[in-house]
Amino acid sequence: MKRLLPLTVLLLSLCSGGFGADSLQLEANENIFCVLAAINAAGYDDGLRLPDNHPLRIQLREYLASQDLKSVAELKKFFGTNGRRKSAAQDYAQYLSYALSVTGPPDFGWKTRDVEIPPDAKALEGLTPLLIDFYREARLDRVWRNALPAYEREMEKYQAPIIAMTQKVDGYLRVPSAGYLGRHFQVNLDLLSAPQQVQVRNYGDDANVIVTHSAEPKMYDIRHAYLHYQVDPIVIKYGIDLQQKRSLLDLVQLAPLEDTYKSDFVMLTNESLIKAIESRLDKNPGAVDMAMKQGFVMTKLFSEQLPVFEKQQQGLRFYLEDMVKEIDLKAESARISGVKFDAGQLQRKGKQIVTDVTPELSQSGKTNAQAEELYTARTLDKAKDLYLKSLQQKGSDEDHSQAWFGLGRIALLEKQPEAAVKLFDKAITSSPDAFTKGWSYVYLARLAKAANEPAKAAQYYQLALAVPGASEKVMEAATKEAKTINQETSK
Repeated sequence: MKRLLPLTVLLLSLCSGGFGADSLQLEANENIFCVLAAINAAGYDDGLRLPDNHPLRIQLREYLASQDLKSVAELKKFFGTNGRRKSAAQDYAQYLSYALSVTGPPDFGWKTRDVEIPPDAKALEGLTPLLIDFYREARLDRVWRNALPAYEREMEKYQAPIIAMTQKVDGYLRVPSAGYLGRHFQVNLDLLSAPQQVQVRNYGDDANVIVTHSAEPKMYDIRHAYLHYQVDPIVIKYGIDLQQKRSLLDLVQLAPLEDTYKSDFVMLTNESLIKAIESRLDKNPGAVDMAMKQGFVMTKLFSEQLPVFEKQQQGLRFYLEDMVKEIDLKAESARISGVKFDAGQLQRKGKQIVTDVTPELSQSGKTNAQAEELYTARTLDKAKDLYLKSLQQKGSDEDHSQAWFGLGRIALLEKQPEAAVKLFDKAITSSPDAFTKGWSYVYLARLAKAANEPAKAAQYYQLALAVPGASEKVMEAATKEAKTINQETSK
């Protein structure tokens, strides 16, 4: 048997000594290791021929191939027929979602209630018994301990740059490293996958960045994710004010932007602000023009305002209000009209971007549309049947989330509050779009208020206000109704 690495047990959590704040963590994740070891044995060969694979991946595959593991046959069968998507990168993303959703060895149980499990992870539920057998037969506990030194060496490459990056960003923005509302930012290293990948996952209030092997730390992508972690809740705070400027979206419809940016001015503004901040941090004014040509048309305005921000003492959380007030529709319309947009989206070298492009409605999406018409006409029984049918059909996670949301509204009309709570919870945990997520929190807040739980209702309203890209009506409802609760509880 080929030995992997010297047997060493290491403590890899750096949250107290490395980052200096419990909300920031750099980790080697055993769950990800076990799941990726299993699918490598089962036929996950993406990027295997690339020269910048980590040596651990090759060593592990050779070790597993040298063992007579009966569990591998079933793993290969499962990997070949379950959860396959449009690309190897999307397959990896789904197994990654599963790894982040389970408690880990030896049982690999779900971390949360069924209604809170991401749908793409839930779709791999059949992997659990196979993974349990594989973990035991391959003695992955020992393999993991042998692999720890490799992860420690990789973490040493990232620790100092991440500390420097977070300190620089927090200092520039004048924000606390602990973030807002108990949120957490965690970087996980994965040495068993195709190299040069960076993925960001947001589960509740936690941001997870997963980085595969590369010769140099992928600090640009990690910093971009960290800027979102710090800036997103600040921009959302001024979402209602920004929505009043949304007519500028008409001018970006021909830009090479993702559709979400073309329909949501808050998201477009948020990304533009981050790109402007990056240009200031990097002392690269050319990045502003590049961002403008890509369609992030508020970047220039923010790049002009940030030097003023840098000279005063307020943090961005408070100063952004002044920036938003400076958005003059007439002046910005003239500026944007003079921008010559690029022909296509910018593709950064070395980073695999996982997308799920659906040019037309899926089966599930079409059924949802039919169900919504019936719901509007208050033909509830038929609408319910179609929403349930939608959940059984092929479609995106957002499609299925919308079906759960529709069932939740029907439960409300049928005066079934307990069922409605469960259904809205399911909608929230099923990778919803911003509209569905925002309204689900508002409905949960109303249900909590009706149950005489004002504190819980207030919490749900805050979550609704923190949803990036939530609709204007969600923001208005959450703000107004939260204010009413505060007034009632203060009497």
